[in-house]
Amino acid sequence: MDRGDGASGAGQPRRTDPEESLDRLLRDLRSGRDGLTGREAARRLVHAGPNALVRTPGPRWTTQLGRQVVHPLALLLWLAAALALAAGTGPLAIAIVVVIALNALFAFYQERHAEKAVEALSAYLPQRARVLRDGAVRTVDAQELVPGDVVVVGEGDRVSADARLLDGSVEMDLSTLNGESVPVVRTAWAGSTDVPFLQAPDLVFSGTTCTGGEATAVVFATGMQTELGRIAALSQRVEPEPSPLEVQVKRVARLIAVVAVAMGLAFVPLGMFFAGLSFPDTLAFAIGLLVANVPEGLLPTITLALAVGVRLLAREGALVKRISAVETLGSTSVICTDKTGTLTVNRMRATRVWTDAGVLDLAAVPGPARRPAPEPGPSAEAGRPEGPVGRLAVAAAACNDARVDPAHPDLDSGDPTEVALLRLAGLLGVPAPGGRDARVLRFSFDPALRRMSTVDRAPGGAVVHVKGAPEALLPRCVAVARAQGRSAALDDRRRAELDRRVTGWAAEGLRLLAVAERPLAADDVPGLERDAAESGLTLLGVVALTDPPRPEVADAVARCHGAGIRLLVVTGDHGLTASHVARAVGIGRDGLRVVEGRDLDAMPEQELDALLAAGGEVVFARTSPEAKMRIADALQQRGEVVAVTGDGVNDAPALRRADIGVAMGRSGTDVAREAATMVLTDDDFTSVVSAVRAGRRVYDDVRKFIVYIFAHATPEVVPFLLYALSGGAIPLPLTVMQILAIDLGTETLPALALGREPAEPGVMERPPRRREENVVDRTMLGRAWGLLGGVSAVLVTTLFLVTLLSGGWTPGADVAHGPLHDVWRQATTMTFLGIVACQVGTAMASRTQRASLRQVGLTGNPLLLWAILAELLFAAAVVVLPPLQRVFGTAVPTTWQLLALLPLPVLVWGADELWRAARRRRPVEPRGRRRSHDGRPLRP
Repeated sequence: MDRGDGASGAGQPRRTDPEESLDRLLRDLRSGRDGLTGREAARRLVHAGPNALVRTPGPRWTTQLGRQVVHPLALLLWLAAALALAAGTGPLAIAIVVVIALNALFAFYQERHAEKAVEALSAYLPQRARVLRDGAVRTVDAQELVPGDVVVVGEGDRVSADARLLDGSVEMDLSTLNGESVPVVRTAWAGSTDVPFLQAPDLVFSGTTCTGGEATAVVFATGMQTELGRIAALSQRVEPEPSPLEVQVKRVARLIAVVAVAMGLAFVPLGMFFAGLSFPDTLAFAIGLLVANVPEGLLPTITLALAVGVRLLAREGALVKRISAVETLGSTSVICTDKTGTLTVNRMRATRVWTDAGVLDLAAVPGPARRPAPEPGPSAEAGRPEGPVGRLAVAAAACNDARVDPAHPDLDSGDPTEVALLRLAGLLGVPAPGGRDARVLRFSFDPALRRMSTVDRAPGGAVVHVKGAPEALLPRCVAVARAQGRSAALDDRRRAELDRRVTGWAAEGLRLLAVAERPLAADDVPGLERDAAESGLTLLGVVALTDPPRPEVADAVARCHGAGIRLLVVTGDHGLTASHVARAVGIGRDGLRVVEGRDLDAMPEQELDALLAAGGEVVFARTSPEAKMRIADALQQRGEVVAVTGDGVNDAPALRRADIGVAMGRSGTDVAREAATMVLTDDDFTSVVSAVRAGRRVYDDVRKFIVYIFAHATPEVVPFLLYALSGGAIPLPLTVMQILAIDLGTETLPALALGREPAEPGVMERPPRRREENVVDRTMLGRAWGLLGGVSAVLVTTLFLVTLLSGGWTPGADVAHGPLHDVWRQATTMTFLGIVACQVGTAMASRTQRASLRQVGLTGNPLLLWAILAELLFAAAVVVLPPLQRVFGTAVPTTWQLLALLPLPVLVWGADELWRAARRRRPVEPRGRRRSHDGRPLRP
């Protein structure tokens, strides 16, 4: 079979067939079992190119730009432009088209910017691969893999290139290629058979995941030459789903469109029959009313707020893979957190060892940092140590997939617990790899069984080495190791002593692993099943390890409690160990319930629902992957917004099922990072809390922006209604061009600046919003249209009428022609400037939903101050510069008129300040208000 058509050149094969004999494949690849040299790999990279898929281009920029001119608000403006053109008001139609174009360009820019921000996150988390280079295992960027490289594949790794196994056996999840979720076994000793390419028993493929075992494999295809590359070439890029917030905002936009059209149509008979206007004039005013109701910047500002949230979270170590997830983070009500590496530092260290000879306190044993590295000691092949401690050290090193460097701890790789066991073995005289070359068979760690075992060669046969949770391993032990290679029956007395020891150590927060062995005859190895291998064991001892809590987690937990977020610890660790760590960081301060995995598995759905509905915080210990996903499902059924943290392969189902899956970037597996919505580059629980805070801030900023733009609809619409209801006796206080100047020129920049407003004081001291809560509610509309908009409408209308009356106008007088025309022009200018002045007060009031302006600080948002300055300069230009005066129909105000504008911002802001002060003093608990995890009410 012809595969991997690599470019010709030095060191790069022309043609390879991965199913030919292994020796010939290595010869064709010009490689060997020890891999390539770094220099040779660099040469091949030049010819083969990066090991990366060529992404199908996204939508063309023309398509993206076109989408911006067909959303509901844009269609509404197109309708207004068409009507203006039909009415013979060409300049108005042109002005509306300019509004559409500018809005579309801004939205297009924000969408492209947000898309690039999300795609750039891949630079923070490049795919890594373990490869043999220059005779040593190195971790390199997966894009640097070339044909002929020898890679190491282990549990949790995502394969980065198509490769053929050289030694070892692995379980692979091929669902990305064949759609089947059941893992399959791939082994180097199977040999090629006449089966379809994807079913070849000794091949692994790019994009698939190792769920168990470890092996080495030689790469024969990279990049677009892989099977995944072939599929990618046929695939199209999937459009991202809009977030719930974006869906709600589009729903609001449609509602606004219906209201605007209805008001515009209603004005036509009012203008013609009550006001006596001609049809063209009536149509022009109806168009102005329609335009006054359209918040042109609504959708672009939503995109801007979410994109800003993504960038802010990236700076804090939380990489969001979907822009819509920023909003979901703010409504998180329950966090199901892992223990190891999330609440703790994930640096395991063995502290004590129990054997039948007694307890060995490792604090009294000189560590590698205080003495030279130990000389090579006995291994599984070189002869077995006689004492139980030595036998335990051999077993702990053999039943292990980690790798350590005695001189450079930072280069250690593998599971932290296994690293700690290897360092323990080295401390006791058994250096790494501790006889791993003697491995015959491996049964990978099973989260349900909670144990792992290996079969290793030994004089006269083989030995099964097993490690696992004490409660999972002790029932399978029949004897306990003693001195001089002897053993004794594991009777009831010894079991009772062990139970007391395990319970006491676990209560101290120590993680416990039991280690056992069983000799095998050589004839017993072929066809050996796992259950048989892990039965009739001899217990060697119990190792106690510690992983101290992160010092900063306690403060983060306190902030979660203040925010009404409930914390559940879901771990595979011992219940006593997990509860000790949970209490140490403040989880369960008012009572902590511990539910063991076996009890959870036997718990009916109704009982689980009752447990979760009862409140309080819970530690779910010794849980399986199915149980973790079941907990997330049950919480979501209760209407909770659930975030789940995890780092292992077994966490992937729950990470996918949760509303927000949070994976660890450093210690997490590729599987977990792929399944998660958010990745923590620092593996720090506090980053989760920071992300929740940022999500709440983004949601609040969107609401502040909506309040601001909705408030200005009232002072723009009310004058039109007064004109119609008075039968034309009160002239129109605004021209359509002045409305456009407000909506486009003065309103936009402050609205965008509100999208960058810092978090309001107390943002993490209130309950999470409900899943079903709308972004626009009655209170919000009442504040925007009734309070802020109503006060602004009264002030602006009063200013308009006072200006008319001072110029000699009387109700019903003609202002379109004659001496009163200049007075009317002066009055419309004051209406325009009055709305601008009220916008300043509305912008300051919209900065907070409950807190006072003194609490948030007058200069807390410098961007808003600059936006207000730009707004005032634009308004001044409109009324002062002659060319703009002719376009917008304005005139220079007099001194007393300018002085009359000064109190307007204060009056608008002051009315809202009084309303917010009344809300803060309100003692009545709002209906349906959430309570904290311990039942206490939270601030609304």
